[in-house]
Amino acid sequence: MILQAEHITKAYGDNQVLQDISIHLEEGELVCVLGVSGVGKTTLFNILSGLVLPDQGQILLENEDVTGKTGNLSYMLQKDLLLQHKTVLDNVALPLVLKGVKKKAAREQAAAYFKQFGLEGTELKYPSQLSGGMRQRAALLRTYMCGDRVALLDEPFSALDTLTRTAVQEWYLGVMEEIKLSTLFITHDIDEAILLSDRIYIMSGKPAIISEELVIEEPKPRDGEFLLSDTFLAYKRKIKSLL
Repeated sequence: MILQAEHITKAYGDNQVLQDISIHLEEGELVCVLGVSGVGKTTLFNILSGLVLPDQGQILLENEDVTGKTGNLSYMLQKDLLLQHKTVLDNVALPLVLKGVKKKAAREQAAAYFKQFGLEGTELKYPSQLSGGMRQRAALLRTYMCGDRVALLDEPFSALDTLTRTAVQEWYLGVMEEIKLSTLFITHDIDEAILLSDRIYIMSGKPAIISEELVIEEPKPRDGEFLLSDTFLAYKRKIKSLL
């Protein structure tokens, strides 16, 4: 077990947001936290990343307590947030520079992953010169440079059009397996959750709790035919009944 969140509770004043949330992530898994907008998913991820302290509970990374400590998990927000005045290479290398790596060495380390992430030839371009899908790849690589064990992704594909989103999802599953990355991601898209996940945590209520954990047993990658299958529709009906 690579990541554990145990009995996480969080309130802001009188507003109780999270109540006794416990989730875990195994090595190599892609696990989804699924819930309606505003339920508290991003608050949970802010706690997992160390940006926010829980009122109760702890976060364990490979059995080490990292509660309230940043820099241990890579965290990608919904928008790619690439810096427009920096080249793609300098955007990707930025986490290393912020950790104290010399700029030249950071560029060399980052450049080594460009081919694997499908970004070869974009090193000296600027974000405005990239397509939406390529910007997302660059943002995901920058996220990976923050920490190479666990990625937290907050609605990572929501800003992409349908065709681009499908292509980037398929690409991410492939590269994730290659680089041995474990991923926890947020979505409110039921189809996306079923298509990509090994397991799905259903987050619901006020305050939010984990109301159900679903295991998606079908092998990946799951294609368009799976989306039309009775199995897929059964998963979808069950999830809708829990939200």
